[in-house]
Amino acid sequence: MNDVSNIQRIALAYSGGLDTSVMIPWLRENYGCEIVAMVADIGQREDFAAVREKALATGAIVCEVVDLKEQFAAEYLFPALRAGALYEGRYLLGTALARPVIAGAQVEVARATGCDALAHGCTGKGNDQVRFEIAYRSLAPDLAIVAPWREWELRSREDEFAYAEERGIPLPVTAEKPFSIDQNLWHTSFEGGVLEDPSAVPPEGIYQMTADPTAAPDEPQDVEIAFEAGLPTAVDGVPMSPARLIAELNEIAGAHGVGRVDIVESRLVGMKSRGLYETPAGTLLRAALQDLEALTLDHAIAAFKEQLSARYGELVYQGLWFTPLREAFDAFLRISHETVTGSVSVRLYKGSCMPVARRSPYSLYREDLATFGEDAVYDQKDAGGFIRLWGLPSEVRARLLAERAAPATDEAEPSKTNGAGIRPAALAG
Repeated sequence: MNDVSNIQRIALAYSGGLDTSVMIPWLRENYGCEIVAMVADIGQREDFAAVREKALATGAIVCEVVDLKEQFAAEYLFPALRAGALYEGRYLLGTALARPVIAGAQVEVARATGCDALAHGCTGKGNDQVRFEIAYRSLAPDLAIVAPWREWELRSREDEFAYAEERGIPLPVTAEKPFSIDQNLWHTSFEGGVLEDPSAVPPEGIYQMTADPTAAPDEPQDVEIAFEAGLPTAVDGVPMSPARLIAELNEIAGAHGVGRVDIVESRLVGMKSRGLYETPAGTLLRAALQDLEALTLDHAIAAFKEQLSARYGELVYQGLWFTPLREAFDAFLRISHETVTGSVSVRLYKGSCMPVARRSPYSLYREDLATFGEDAVYDQKDAGGFIRLWGLPSEVRARLLAERAAPATDEAEPSKTNGAGIRPAALAG
């Protein structure tokens, strides 16, 4: 269903940022309906009392602030971490992972408050419109969807500033610093303004979660992360809930300048965009988990998981969280990572994080097999037979080519052979 002709009440995913700040009055003016604002607390540094007051002051009949931090960490961030999910090899998906948890809570608020429509503040050029609306269609196909950015007469952020000024709506950004900032428990991202020029160096002081690596402490710090079945459980021996663990590691890794990336990425809607991301805890946890996997996963599972990681990252980026494919991936990972339990010590130093020690009761590493010294387990003479069998296909092919080339060998000039004494014609035959 997407009949917007007779909407009575809309649940709006509200942040108090530039777009949603002007959206409440715009929806009321253009749809003549009531607005329920839903604010998701997913770990952003926000004055939620002020956000609620602003939503009500600009026309919302209700503003629900929903604490989603633990759900976000346990049900979205940790599964994606276990999957090794990255987009285009670099982006840890902080924004993409947040959208399905927000949409899920928004649907629940809409049901509880009698809404017949859902709305979001995403632009018609971005990925988030896809993520929100696929989630809506997966969770509440009976509710109408309103996307103001695809409808209204406001065509730029400058238009939004003017619209807000006319109605006395305070904004969290200015025309001089029009960065689009998305922050949650996992990351902070920055787009827009001078960053739209990929050749421009980011302004000083733009980062919020990480220290400048050049100004980070001169002494390295080691931090130990404990994992159970591929999921983080403790920091330096202290058990923590998922959200608290991420917050703790954000502080520790952020102080050492860990987790910054400046990338140009391929948006789902077909264009390139430039963004800055800082993901200190996620960067540290990914390095630690990869190290523990190397100790506990056999080669076949590790190789398959590497393929899965790239696909999982694309799936999340493309808004396909609520799909059977993602559920199937997670089912595989739950089984494959049953033995990924142990701890990893990671050294943090001026923007880098490097695992330096690891241990696990399920370690597949055996010193008696790996040692270069004398051992009673591995008979090195056995390697000769293994090599002969492993190389048998190569040997068979080489003998075949030599036999086929034999009649022409005496006539062939050395310059017309392939370096192994075989004429190109024989190779092509």
